[in-house]
Amino acid sequence: MPSARIAIVGAGLAGLYATYLLERQGIHDYLLFEARPRPGGRILCAPAPAIASAPDCAGRHDLGPAWFWPDVQPELDRVIRELGLTRYAQQEAGAVMVERSPDEAPVRMRGYAGQPASMRLAGGMEALTGALLRQLDAARVLTGLSVRGLDAGGPRVRIDSVAAGGAGAAHDAEQVLLAVPPRLAESRIAFTPALPPALARQWRATATWMAPHAKYVAVYDSPFWLEQGLSGEARSARGPLGEIHDASVPGGAAALFGFFGVPAAARASVGQDRLLALCRAQMQRLFGPQAAAPRQEFIKDWAQDACTATGADRSAPAAGHAIAPAAEADSGPWAGRMRGIASEWAPTYPGYLAGAIEAAALGVRALGPVEKRRTA
Repeated sequence: MPSARIAIVGAGLAGLYATYLLERQGIHDYLLFEARPRPGGRILCAPAPAIASAPDCAGRHDLGPAWFWPDVQPELDRVIRELGLTRYAQQEAGAVMVERSPDEAPVRMRGYAGQPASMRLAGGMEALTGALLRQLDAARVLTGLSVRGLDAGGPRVRIDSVAAGGAGAAHDAEQVLLAVPPRLAESRIAFTPALPPALARQWRATATWMAPHAKYVAVYDSPFWLEQGLSGEARSARGPLGEIHDASVPGGAAALFGFFGVPAAARASVGQDRLLALCRAQMQRLFGPQAAAPRQEFIKDWAQDACTATGADRSAPAAGHAIAPAAEADSGPWAGRMRGIASEWAPTYPGYLAGAIEAAALGVRALGPVEKRRTA
C-alpha cells in the first residue's frame, strides 16, 4: 500500500498552499489527492481569446473567485508577491447601471470606488494555483482520485479513493490535512471510526462558499461600455444576473461578468441555452446593442459541481461567509491525526481566498509527531 507521512485531501488553493509550505520546510513525504482531473478546486478560469494587439495574451477570466484585498489580507498579498505574480485593480471608473424592478427601465447612476480596493491577478486566479503547483513534486499530486474513506483504526490513517473509471486505490499516512469544505467532507467521506457527533454536526451545518452560486462571463472585441462613460458595473432586481462587473484583462480581451441572482433550482430548471439568452438580453438592456453579441460566453454553475456542492448547498439560499467550525477533534481516535484546512475553517477569513491561505498555514503549523500529539 503506497504510503506517506502526510496526506492532503483536496488540491484547491488550501491544499496546494499547504503542500507548498511542506516543500519549503523540506518535507517531501506527502501525497496530494484531488477528485477533479485538474488541480485548483474552486479556482477556475475560462480562456480569453487573443486580440490583434496582443496575440500572445495570457489573460483569462475567472469563473470562480476573482478578487482579493491586499489592504486587509496582507498574508495572501505576501504569497502573491513571493510568487512574482502581477496584480491590478478592479476597473470601477464610470457610472453604474441599475435595474430597480422588472417594470422600470435601467437607470444610470454615479459610480464609486470600493474600499478597500479590490485587486485581481494577471492570468486570473489560476496564475496563483499554477505557480504553487509548479513548486510541487508532480508525481505526488494524484488527480482524478476521489477520497471516499478515511480509517483511523490502525497505527496509520488508511485513505480509500476511487478513480473516475471506478477503480479503487488505497494509501496510508500518519496525518491528514483535509482541504475540502467541511460539509462536502462530512457528506462524501466515510470516517472510521465516526467523527465525534458534535464535530460532524458543525461540519454539516457549515455552508460551502461558492456552492450555491453561478457566474456568467461575456467576452467582447472591445470595452464599449467605457466609451459610454460606464464602469461595467450594474445592479439588478430583474435579473437573471443580480450583480455585474467589468472582467476585462489589461492588454487582453474585454469582458463583463455577473453573479446569478436566481436560486440554483431555478437555474437548473431553465437550462443553459435559455440562461445564456436571458443573460444576453439583460446585457443589452443595461449596456446597449453591442452587448447582445459577445464573442464568447461562459456559465459556471457551482451548484451543479459535484466536487463543490451537496444537496444541502443546492437547496439553501446563497449566504455570506459562515463562521468557521472546529478544525479538528479534541479527543478520540481522530485527535492529532486529521485537521481541516479548507477556507471555511479559517478563523479570520472563512470562505475567502485569504482564508485558504490562513487555514492551510495553521494546519501545517499544527503538524507534529502523531504519538506526541495524541498523548499531550
